[in-house]
Amino acid sequence: MAAICVFCASSRTLDQRWLDLAAETGAQLARRGHTLVSGGGCVGMMGALADGARAAGGRTLGVIPQSLVDLEVADLASDELLVTESMADRKTLMIEKSDAFLTLPGGLGTLDELFEVWTTATLALHAKPMVLVDTDGFYRPLLDWLATLADQTFLKPAGLDLLAVAGSVSEALDTIESRLT
Repeated sequence: MAAICVFCASSRTLDQRWLDLAAETGAQLARRGHTLVSGGGCVGMMGALADGARAAGGRTLGVIPQSLVDLEVADLASDELLVTESMADRKTLMIEKSDAFLTLPGGLGTLDELFEVWTTATLALHAKPMVLVDTDGFYRPLLDWLATLADQTFLKPAGLDLLAVAGSVSEALDTIESRLT
């Protein structure tokens, strides 16, 4: 099947519901036969995501910069762990290794990864499916603001349409799978 990159939080201080969402996302990816591509961390949602995928028999590919390996947050249980020089190199390699992208709730790092992938798609540097999971309206304020960018012509409507929004992980994976065929 596909190599699906998941962007999400790596914070160690999250509510359990976010960790559960990440673990279930990893498990769903594995049950559907997909490979998980992640930021290569073992903490927060990122760690729960990889653990969930492996617990369901899935393959994991982590991409992590050396600076985070040095902080001892690397997912050493990953089936394949690629170490990069920088965060920028990490994003480039994640894009290269992935067939599609799914974004769960997260903070600045998650948004940075989402916007990198989305920007490169608007420049036609790739045509890989991208889906944002808007669990409990987590991203609703951001999506509303992005719509104003299109209204003010800072963003073309076609660029806005490149990012699909789903209310659940199952819906997001259905969307990705339909766009990959």
